[in-house]
Amino acid sequence: MEEKIRAIISRLKELEAVLGTADVFSDQKKYKAITQEHSYLSSVKSLWDEIQKCKEQIASNKELLKDEKDQDFIEVLKEDIEKLEISLPLLETKLCELLIPPDPDDNKNCILEIRAGTGGDEAALFVGDCVRMYKLYADKMGWRNEHLSSTPSDVGGFKEYVMVLSGENVYRFLRHEGGTHRVQRVPKTEAQGRIHTSAITVAVLLEPDEDVKVDVDERDLRVDTYRSSGAGGQHVNTTDSAVRLTHIPTGVVVYCQEERSQHKNKEKAMRLLKARILEAEIQKQHDAIASNRAEQVGTGDRSEKVRTYNFPQNRVTDHRINLSKHNLDQIMDGDLHDIVSGLVAHYHQQKL
Repeated sequence: MEEKIRAIISRLKELEAVLGTADVFSDQKKYKAITQEHSYLSSVKSLWDEIQKCKEQIASNKELLKDEKDQDFIEVLKEDIEKLEISLPLLETKLCELLIPPDPDDNKNCILEIRAGTGGDEAALFVGDCVRMYKLYADKMGWRNEHLSSTPSDVGGFKEYVMVLSGENVYRFLRHEGGTHRVQRVPKTEAQGRIHTSAITVAVLLEPDEDVKVDVDERDLRVDTYRSSGAGGQHVNTTDSAVRLTHIPTGVVVYCQEERSQHKNKEKAMRLLKARILEAEIQKQHDAIASNRAEQVGTGDRSEKVRTYNFPQNRVTDHRINLSKHNLDQIMDGDLHDIVSGLVAHYHQQKL
């Protein structure tokens, strides 16, 4: 690891020299790539420095203990050593996670589509719970979330909810959330206290940015406008502001009814359409590669049960990495990072 850190520090110095030159701003695309790499390498160095300081402090305190006679000060030193020895492995784990090489897509916006599956009303309610969970996780990570489209359920929650999340490492940490998420709990409508099992599906799509060109010919689109349904006020419900786009060559259908303006709804629907077309293209490439392998790795197959949320036992189990955590209440409040970082490490190891 030390050799890798030395290489990182050396590369960091090179980038700092480049960023100090006057012509660094001449190529904005290159400048963006350099600043992103600099930010990542700086984070690694900062964490490495913190680990070294922690180790030095432990060694220094142990050295002081050898000759110390003051009992009160001995207790202070022992307490400090204990705290530092608890912190050290946590810092080292964090560094191992950080040393997983960055991917060009790590910082790209991602579109999260959450849909009710089996379980009827209970599944729709759980969609609402998961929307809240992902929004709270985004807040903890400093990400921005934008509502793209949704279909509310009559009993609360949503039949479908689509949002865009943007920020540092957003796709890095959310890319493996795709799949079937199962929930086991007693529904509010259950009179006899029986536990029901329901399911929702989560899909994670990369939103194409300016570097990725997704051509959508207007002649290949069927555009339907209709009256919005659900909440939204008198204006929304009495004008044909909702938009449905059908991409004829692929059969992809998207819709948006969140905005009052038909133009804005079409704009949002187009973003989702491009993301789905891009996903289909990426999946086609993955399938072509996987056909030459014994099994497909990391496809994000939505038919697989990836995670179970067991409310009576306050337990979450991610079946891909055999990780169970007994703090479901905290996870539903956005404390997802242990699980998502574990998935990042797992899939990186599989690639190796």
